[in-house]
Amino acid sequence: MKPSPIARELSRQLGPDAVLWRPEDLMLYEYDGIACLKQPDAVVLPLTTQDVVAIVKLAAREKLPIIPRGSGTGLSGGSVVTEGGIVVGFARMKRILEIDAENLRARVQPGVVNFDVSLAVSDLGLYFAPDPSSQRACTIGGNVAENAGGPHTLAYGVTTNHVLGLEIVLPDGEVVRTGASFLDRPGYDLTGFVVGSEGTLGMVTEATVRLSRKPEAVKTLLAIYDSILDAPRTVAAITERRITPAALEMMDGFTLRAVEEAFHAGFPMDSAAVLLIEVEGVHEAVEDYADQLEAICKENNAREVRRAKSAEERELLWRGRKNAFGALGRISPNYYVQDGVIPRTRLPQMLEFIGQVSEKYRIRAGNIFHAGDGNLHPLLMFDARDKDQVDRVMKTAHEIMTKCVELGGSLTGEHGIGLEKRDLMPLVFSEDDLDLMKRMKGVFNPEGRFNPGKVLPTSKMCGELRVQVSAGGEA
Repeated sequence: MKPSPIARELSRQLGPDAVLWRPEDLMLYEYDGIACLKQPDAVVLPLTTQDVVAIVKLAAREKLPIIPRGSGTGLSGGSVVTEGGIVVGFARMKRILEIDAENLRARVQPGVVNFDVSLAVSDLGLYFAPDPSSQRACTIGGNVAENAGGPHTLAYGVTTNHVLGLEIVLPDGEVVRTGASFLDRPGYDLTGFVVGSEGTLGMVTEATVRLSRKPEAVKTLLAIYDSILDAPRTVAAITERRITPAALEMMDGFTLRAVEEAFHAGFPMDSAAVLLIEVEGVHEAVEDYADQLEAICKENNAREVRRAKSAEERELLWRGRKNAFGALGRISPNYYVQDGVIPRTRLPQMLEFIGQVSEKYRIRAGNIFHAGDGNLHPLLMFDARDKDQVDRVMKTAHEIMTKCVELGGSLTGEHGIGLEKRDLMPLVFSEDDLDLMKRMKGVFNPEGRFNPGKVLPTSKMCGELRVQVSAGGEA
């Protein structure tokens, strides 16, 4: 088999090692957390911004779609191919270009792994605050595209709160810079506009990110409950007391038992739910907040509140939480991850609804989520080889997302809209809203060649949408 003319031209411009064209290689780029059964015409792995410009100009000349891709850990189909075209994989653009510790910033290429930023500045007493659960694999470019969150979103915000500026290649090959290396640049916030745009406006080739100082002290608490509804009630009570933990996570009994069997993290096998709570700051304040949080948990029927006694014990608890999706992958052939948002006060009501709708469609659901900011991640267990189970799991998912909107929430807290939820956008936005978004997109991407078929509803369908196992890709 010979490469296509496009693959040959890309190889001529960037070198044969930068281009993948064989079917067995292209298969690896058909999917992220969910999949469309289409392969790209070629995959290109640039090293520099100028490489990206060359790829974009060739795609423009040939009128080909172009799809940016990081590590492929996304869970909404944001980097899958809908119409063929060229996938630009940023795995080789993985350099940390500059660390400016005095001004708390770093310049990085989009293929830099999230966790590697923190590792690079750890000896300076700094770290990069956004911490998706896939942070040891996901990349900064993907975080920017999806506006990724994570367990510590409650205190520190999502990716957009930690990006100061971007370098972007537009669909005609023009390179533009947004933002600055300092805060609050005058003028329109184009950086904020691009973060979360899922590759539909331009391709990020460099990001200037904000670094944070490590806290003086950290306390991690594990509150254990015999009733699943007492855990979200505790979350509401913490909010009422005006205490903002650095992180506030919840897992139900089904999920934590799977985690404990897989990782032996120290979760109680006989509980109905746990809250994993973390507070940070100066020593005196942290001790006081930890005491207050323990009291609130016990007031809301926590049977026990444990405190991590060492950094190793704390790390083990977080390892269990961040690998929970992988643990459930050990006991179910497939699962479908949800990503809805609701007001925290509605958490008990939403948990009851998830139980009711999963029972209605005979689908087993595990609940794990960022309880502090109301970001739900129900995991729906099924076997993709059984069409009836696939149909039932999709109906379950649709009712859950619809309920999130009915309760005053939204369709996504961090995973993005992508391909998965684009046709649910009318649940949240009016026709006028969606038309405005399309016109704004058209300013940057007038021909719609950058990441087509994503975010905004379209009549073009990519064929059969398969829900696949996603291990470790949750943010």
